[in-house]
This record gives sequence, C-alpha cells and structure tokens, in this order.
Amino acid sequence: MDQSIRVMVMVMMMMIMVTAVQGGNGYEYDDDLSFSYYHGSCPQLERIIHNKMNLWLKNDSTLAPALMRLHFHDCTGCDASILLNHKGSERWAKASKSLRGFQVIDDIKAEVERKCPKTVSCADILTSVARDATVAAGGPFWMVPYGRKDGRISLAKEAESVPMGHERITELIELFQSKGLNLLDLVVLSGAHTIGRSTCDSVQYRLFNYKGTHKPDPSIDPKYLNFLRRKCRWASEYVELDAVSPKKFDVQYYKNLQKKMGLLSTDQMLYSDSRTAPLVSAFASQPSVFLHQFAASMVKLGNIQDYDADQHGEVRLNCNRVNAA
Repeated sequence: MDQSIRVMVMVMMMMIMVTAVQGGNGYEYDDDLSFSYYHGSCPQLERIIHNKMNLWLKNDSTLAPALMRLHFHDCTGCDASILLNHKGSERWAKASKSLRGFQVIDDIKAEVERKCPKTVSCADILTSVARDATVAAGGPFWMVPYGRKDGRISLAKEAESVPMGHERITELIELFQSKGLNLLDLVVLSGAHTIGRSTCDSVQYRLFNYKGTHKPDPSIDPKYLNFLRRKCRWASEYVELDAVSPKKFDVQYYKNLQKKMGLLSTDQMLYSDSRTAPLVSAFASQPSVFLHQFAASMVKLGNIQDYDADQHGEVRLNCNRVNAA
C-alpha cells in the first residue's frame, strides 16, 4: 500500500471510530424511538423473537441472510410495507420475487399477538428479527430502539428503488443520502454480502455480455470468472455472494473485492471507486471495526421512518394486510 493510500485509510478509520460512538448506548437512534418502548406493554418481546428465531434457524440456517435482506428491502421506509400481500404491493414486485422469510415474521407476529395483543408493530418485529438473524450468522449484537408504526400503503414501484447490483456508485451514494445514510454506511452495509446468495440472473450479464460486448466484465478475476460461468449457466440458479466463506459473517467480502472477486458489479465497484476503496481496505484489515460499525449503521438503517403524511401508520394485527377500517 503506497503512502497516500495509507494516509487515506487512517483518515477513514478515524471517521469510522467517531461515527461508531455517537448517540446513547454507542449508537444513534431516532428521537421518536426508545429502547424502553415495550418494557411495560410487552416486556417479553425480545425473548419471544429470540426463541422463535432459534427454532426456525435450527431447521434452515439460510433464513438468516434472507431475513436480513427482507429488512433491507423494507427500509425504504422501515414500515413493514414489504410484508403487505396484495396485488400491486412491494411484495409482488419483480425486484421482490426472490425474497424469503415471510412465514417467519407471520409466526412471530402470531405469538406476539397472543402474548401482547394490539401492541407490537410488524416493523418493530422485522427490525428485531434482522438483528437476531445477524447475530445467528456470527455478526454483532446491537440494541434495537422500538416504536415504529406499520405503513398502510405498499406500491410495487417503491420496491424498484432498492439497489439490484448494477447501479453506479454515485447512484448508490445519492440513494443512501436521500435516506439519511452516508458513504460509510454504504460500504459497511454492503458487507452484509459476506453471507447469503444471489440469483444468477443478477450477474449473467457480467459473465457473458458485459455492456453489450458479448465478452465478460474485465474486472472479474479470471479464475473466479470460470467458476461463475460454470455455476451460472442458468439464470434461475443461485450463487454465493462470498465465494470463500459464504456461511461466516466476516470481512472476507472486502478481501474478495481486493482480489477482484466481487459477485455483483456494485460490490466490485466499491474497490475501484476512489471514494469508497479506502473504506474497503480499512474493513478488510480491521474485523473488529467492521463489526462495530456494521451494528451502528444497522441502527441507522432501521431508524428510517418514511410515513405518508396522511396515513401516519398503525400497529397491524396481521402483517400481511392493513387493519380493517
């Protein structure tokens, strides 16, 4: 690493440490949310979620990254709108067709309603589930502030704003900024790709016809390219996001980018773009910093609240549909 890059990494590391210690309990949270929100009305909430998650993940460990992804897709507003199941909703959008884990949320919600009826929002459940899924996969723990409401509106076009892996870095930066997230949040939350998988449909253009050239993306490591071409002959197949340690929540994702082994083009561009490359290098060499900052940025992500002015939100009794008028 040359001296200029070394200095940039040191500066970025200082930014990370400053950001990671902001706010109460080490993390930022919205003034409308509270760690004690359910202490009186549903004190057993986190225990219910934890126990249910253990049962589901014991039978299917692949649900951990799937549930994290479900939360990411919901957090254009973090109002459980992704869970609404009706024609024309986000859940029915093309961008949502590979989402999984809805049955886990339904199961937890049913148990919560039995113990604490008409009290806990689906949005709060999904946010807490994402935290427990992260921990189950080997990631960090963080305290979840509660008090979110469930949105009443869900439109398929909203799901199309979720990054799909072929955007430019500038577009991602602007999208994150529009939600109150910064460059640091973008790079560290992309690290969730240390686990889980993608459809081959999302990467085939990089393998066979990059930018209409009928050739592969030249930024892909040749050996990795050969592996992907064998793995992704069919668009309906799946491929691991991290080819080295796909079931371990670690910094291998960032090391892969340094070796030109990013699966999605948006992954690899994090290391080719001068604005984000120093952060990739910092996280690749500092696992403890990555884990701490991932927790801090997940709190920021979960605190996005975007309710339509005329519908303010509710506590849904069933996560699949709005309450009857």
